[in-house]
Amino acid sequence: QVQLVESGGGLVQAGGSLRPSCTASGRTFSNYAMGWFRQTPGKEREFVAAISWSGGTKYYGDSVKGRFTISRDNAKNTGYLQMNSLKPEDTAVYYCARRAGPPPYSGSAYDATVYDYWGQGTQVTVSS
Repeated sequence: QVQLVESGGGLVQAGGSLRPSCTASGRTFSNYAMGWFRQTPGKEREFVAAISWSGGTKYYGDSVKGRFTISRDNAKNTGYLQMNSLKPEDTAVYYCARRAGPPPYSGSAYDATVYDYWGQGTQVTVSS
């Protein structure tokens, strides 16, 4: 069983930075792509960023491009989301997820349904 545990959320003022992390159990973390999504009450889960198993390919949602950076350290079984220039509209629960199956993949990295394991989420609140 794979477990993903997020940490590093919190409360920050607009313009500030946070770096949530996502630590995975098991020894196969490095074989899988991973992604970050966010969700606010009453809204669908929104794609934030994704990264390939090697870290060589990255994708970003339009609303975070140029402000957020996704990365991973496979030796530590941990992924990161560096969030800079935060805005109040970034306020959400942030979830990390593991993409189902090793490559080649079917479906889009932007689609939440292609991820099979999810963390419990970490709250990020940006005050104005």
